[in-house]
Amino acid sequence: MAWIAFPHIDDAWVYSAATLKLAWPQLHLGDSEPLPKKPALVEAWIAFHAGHFARAARLGLDVGVEGYSVAHKASCIYANYLEPNERKKFALFEEVAERCERHQLEQPDNPAGYYWQAYALGRYAQGISIVKALAQGIAPKVRAGLDKAIRLAPAHADAHIALGAYQAEIIATVGALIAGLTYGARRADCYTAFQQGLALDPESAIGRIEYAHAMLGLEGKKRSDEALALYRQAAAFTPHDATGWLDIEAARAQALAAQGGQ
Repeated sequence: MAWIAFPHIDDAWVYSAATLKLAWPQLHLGDSEPLPKKPALVEAWIAFHAGHFARAARLGLDVGVEGYSVAHKASCIYANYLEPNERKKFALFEEVAERCERHQLEQPDNPAGYYWQAYALGRYAQGISIVKALAQGIAPKVRAGLDKAIRLAPAHADAHIALGAYQAEIIATVGALIAGLTYGARRADCYTAFQQGLALDPESAIGRIEYAHAMLGLEGKKRSDEALALYRQAAAFTPHDATGWLDIEAARAQALAAQGGQ
């Protein structure tokens, strides 16, 4: 299926092999992805950071298992932010989750195979409703994937942030008692996970967005000022690539909505 083009191309995000290497630590502070050595993978990541998500996914898959990480990420970011058709969006998340099964078998020590499966299943769950997802048994797989990713890569900021978001969603859906007993989701652990993630990646816009969502979902209006502050902080960041721009635009929209609701 054809993917919609990224709407905001910026020459600043069109890296060369040399500039990508220099920018890599900042660009991948959140996901602990190692710098690729194969020229084809360098090209795939250059495409990803520029916002050419379909090209990035295709180039990654052409490489094989070593290219799965960029293919997972390109597919998930595109599906989450740019695909307007729900059926196609869900199909992409399911495709990534299935491909991650192969990834885990072929590279069992690569955190990307576990993290992106958890991400894809988590976004799929949000789309169909958390209640339905719980009934389908998705939650334990999401938790297991995040826990495994963190064990393999303790500095994986995005996995810590996703673990916080996972716990917040579960608690808000079934209540603190059942969430803790059945799913191991606890409010204190939720906030700790966000704090760990943001300590590892201090300029994570998506981390602040998810943290604000969690505050509002768990505690409502009494945390609205703090949530608005997080949205505003995220909205004030400077993007270093296309995904950063998408995150920051989402933060700006959330800040406006939150400010209007006060």
